[in-house]
Amino acid sequence: MGLRELKKQQTRELLADTAMGLFAEHGFERVTVAEVARAAGVSPNTVFNYFPTKEDLFFDRQDEVVGHLAEVVRRRPAGSSAVDAVRADLLAGLADGEPTIGLTPRMATFWRIIADSPALRARLLELGERSEAALAAALAEESGAGPADPLPRVVAGAVAGAHRAVLGEIRRAMVAGEPAEEVRERVRTAVERAFDLRASGLAGYRSGH
Repeated sequence: MGLRELKKQQTRELLADTAMGLFAEHGFERVTVAEVARAAGVSPNTVFNYFPTKEDLFFDRQDEVVGHLAEVVRRRPAGSSAVDAVRADLLAGLADGEPTIGLTPRMATFWRIIADSPALRARLLELGERSEAALAAALAEESGAGPADPLPRVVAGAVAGAHRAVLGEIRRAMVAGEPAEEVRERVRTAVERAFDLRASGLAGYRSGH
């Protein structure tokens, strides 16, 4: 990474971190972009150059999240199904404390901010839809399905829906203040059972590459 790119990355991280601190203290709806800019020591235009909307400031890793399921499916081992790949990824994330899983005490604040904000709840739904669409595109690409074939979209809905439900359970539990380790074990068991059911139901769909 060159010096220019490094400075841009540092500025982006500064803005996101500053915004999150203000959102945690005051709530998403009560903080303006101008206040974020002032706290970070930059102009509002600088903030908008990096983050077109206030929601983008909060979901600063949204592109990574949107593309995650599709990437998991694309790089899965030969002979492994999409269901197997997403299940393995979820279980690994639960075990390793992957930040986007949200199963850490400090993430409770993140989830509470979302719960208190209609705008963020709407954006979260949109991100889920975009993630599902990206997964459907990956499945269609590898299977050679045409645009009129609904099967990749339906399969993506089944897989992404289960993934979204798991994250929703984690979000609910962390906002409620449940101990992370208890949640981890309960969710891990649910993932294994639920994805077993998904795997048996989608056994006839394409596996591997």
